[in-house]
Amino acid sequence: LVTEEVAEAIDQGVMDAAPWFDASALRTAGPEGDRKLGLGSSAAILTASIAAAWLARGDAEEGLGARVLEVALPVHQAAQRGGSGIDVAAACLGGVLRCQLPVAGAAVGGEPQLTTGASGPGGTAPATLRVTAHQLPAGLCVEIYRCPEAASTPRMLARVAKFCAEQKERYQALMAQLGETASQVAEAGERGGLVAALADQLDALAALGQGAGVPIVTEEMAQLDALARDGGACFAPSGAGGGDVAMWIGSQSSSTVFKARAEALGLALLPMGVGARGVHRVGV
Repeated sequence: LVTEEVAEAIDQGVMDAAPWFDASALRTAGPEGDRKLGLGSSAAILTASIAAAWLARGDAEEGLGARVLEVALPVHQAAQRGGSGIDVAAACLGGVLRCQLPVAGAAVGGEPQLTTGASGPGGTAPATLRVTAHQLPAGLCVEIYRCPEAASTPRMLARVAKFCAEQKERYQALMAQLGETASQVAEAGERGGLVAALADQLDALAALGQGAGVPIVTEEMAQLDALARDGGACFAPSGAGGGDVAMWIGSQSSSTVFKARAEALGLALLPMGVGARGVHRVGV
């Protein structure tokens, strides 16, 4: 099996052949067969494949993630015809990251596109994605839930781009609000401020979804978010929204009542933590 992203890396001469990989941990069983969890598996597979190929030819492991990031970003974008690159950065560097794209890129409709020429971690990265290490407020609790439905990011982006074309002023106002709240989330120094800013961002995402006619915040997420806010937390979609995975973020773990309601709505708590290590050699 060769993914589109790995095939693109081979076509671009990044590596000669595709290594074998096991991505079963990134998939989950469902009534219609297994599906991706929506955790950036295509980026993880590409990153691990490039790293394995480079280590096999004798490259040093020191600084591996930053070097892979420089080539994996444009490869992943070419294969997926766009994308922010945040999932690639996470796979390469690990830890908690603050990722930023130019304001202009976010205001043209759809998801910002990567372009060449900006500085990234460990040197010059071929994209305008700026990545820096980030420290979350002490004591922040993050839980990840698998949603019952998979999200179609291309479909959602197409609808958002259509919304931009038809109601540009409304779209730009919402994007400006989302940019402001994203900055507030990133700059929050304590848990309460982060949760409050994230709640404002979630409200703006819901408004964007309503305008575009797509469920960025699904009905299940909205119900669970209302329950989370009663407990001083927030429950928000990850990535483009609309399914895949969602996050509980608060000062403490979710209650048994919340977990039971989530399970009743078809969501499942995933055994995940924060700050995993980036790409590295294992088993040798």
